[in-house]
Amino acid sequence: MKIAALYDIHGNFPALKTVLDELDRVRPDRIIIGGDMVSGPMPVQTLNCLLNLRNKTNITFIRGNGDREVVDASKGAPLLHMSEEGRVTTKWVANSLTGKQLDFLSNLDDVTSIHVDELGDVLFCHATPENDHDIFTPLSPKKRINKLFAEVEQSIVVCGHTHIQYEMKLEKTKIFNSGSVGMPFAKQPGAYWLLIDSDQIEFKRTTYDFEQAALEIREAHSPDAEDFINTNVIHVPNEEKSMIFLENLAN
Repeated sequence: MKIAALYDIHGNFPALKTVLDELDRVRPDRIIIGGDMVSGPMPVQTLNCLLNLRNKTNITFIRGNGDREVVDASKGAPLLHMSEEGRVTTKWVANSLTGKQLDFLSNLDDVTSIHVDELGDVLFCHATPENDHDIFTPLSPKKRINKLFAEVEQSIVVCGHTHIQYEMKLEKTKIFNSGSVGMPFAKQPGAYWLLIDSDQIEFKRTTYDFEQAALEIREAHSPDAEDFINTNVIHVPNEEKSMIFLENLAN
C-alpha cells in the first residue's frame, strides 16, 4: 500500500498542482491531506482542487488549526492570538469560501489511523494526537515530547504543523513530520511531502516554477500576496532558525 501525505498546503495552489502532477506518476493508493489547506493566498482554487480529487482517488482529510481558524473567522471570532496581518488574511480567506466549503472544513476529523502492510497502523494528525496546535521540534525536550505522545498506541505517527521535515524516535513511537507543501521551512524552496510505502517512509521534495507561481498568487489578490511570495515561494525560511523560533513560541 502506498500513501502520499500532503500537509500544510496553505493555499499555495501552484505548489499543490505540481505535487498532484507527480502523484499521477507515483500512483498512490491513498492521499492524506493533513490540515491547513486553505489559510493562504489561493484558498478557493486549492480547496476546489482537493474536493474534486474525491471523484478520482481515495483521499482522506484531517483538520489543521488554520482550517479551524478560518471557520472561526467566518463566525466572527476575534482571533486575538493572531497578529493584525494574520487576522486580515484569515478573514479574507473565510470571506472567499462558500458556506458549503466552510461546512466541509468544520466537520473534518482531527486524526485518522490507517493500516499499512509491514508498518502496521499509522496515525495521522496535524500537530499532535491531542490537538491541532501544540508545537514541538527536534530541539524540544524529549520528556515533553514523550508526554505529548504518551497515549498513542500506534508505532508510527505522521504529523505536520511546524513545516519542517524530520524523523524522530521515541521509546515506543516513530514520528515523521511531512513538512509543508505550500510554506516549507527548509534549505531550499519547493513543495515538501511524505511518501509511505509498505516497507519504507520517504521524505519528498517537488520543485515547481516559482516565478509562474508568483504571477498566479498575485492574480488572486490576497492581502499578503507579496509577503507570501517572498517568504514562502521564491525564498523559504531556514529550518534551523525556524526551529529556534518555534521553540520560543512553544515555551
